[in-house]
Amino acid sequence: MFTELSELERRAELHRALGDPGRLALVDALALGDASPSELQRALGMASNLLAHHVDVLAGAGIVRRVRSEGDRRRSYLTLVPGVLDDLAPSATVEAARVVFVCAENAARSQLAAALWTGHNPVPADSAGTRPADRIHPGALAAAARHRLPIADRRPRRLDEVLRPGDLVITVCDRAHEELPGDVAAAHWSIPDPARGGGDQAFDESFHQLTGRITRLAPAIQPTATEAC
Repeated sequence: MFTELSELERRAELHRALGDPGRLALVDALALGDASPSELQRALGMASNLLAHHVDVLAGAGIVRRVRSEGDRRRSYLTLVPGVLDDLAPSATVEAARVVFVCAENAARSQLAAALWTGHNPVPADSAGTRPADRIHPGALAAAARHRLPIADRRPRRLDEVLRPGDLVITVCDRAHEELPGDVAAAHWSIPDPARGGGDQAFDESFHQLTGRITRLAPAIQPTATEAC
């Protein structure tokens, strides 16, 4: 059975957009997490005008999109469009003792992410907050129950209570990413705050976004050599 022309054209468009070493480097940098243009500029050592050109090409091809920060509204993040490059998932080359998911209050997204991670990768997971709430948001617990996800209803904790050497930190909240101490390196996922909407649909959407991100990341993370022994 022949491939439909529309599918071939779409694949050709993706290949054209990716047919530059600078754009491939940009996509690789976004494969494990979102980043602001200034973060990408520093990481890639790329001039701002060249970075802007590459971003425009990738955005025009539907490979990346811009997301406005929920923290500093002057700031935006670049993120890969979910599913657009499924065949280019990163190989398992990153080692971590644990994966620690962080959101501002440690009350919803980070708790759900840590619980979801357990079913996808043997590397242990934990969660923390930059300014923890008093309790896990009831909406997060309800979403976990709807999706039959085991989740511990425990007190949210500060990042400095949780973080250990060798941890891979992933912020799942724009505010948390922007509030991290300067000596803490982290990948970032710009996941909207479900508590703003407050309803089941908002929490289910966060659940599905986290599931997609974790499914993509999990094959890329291996336990550290000491943990694997």
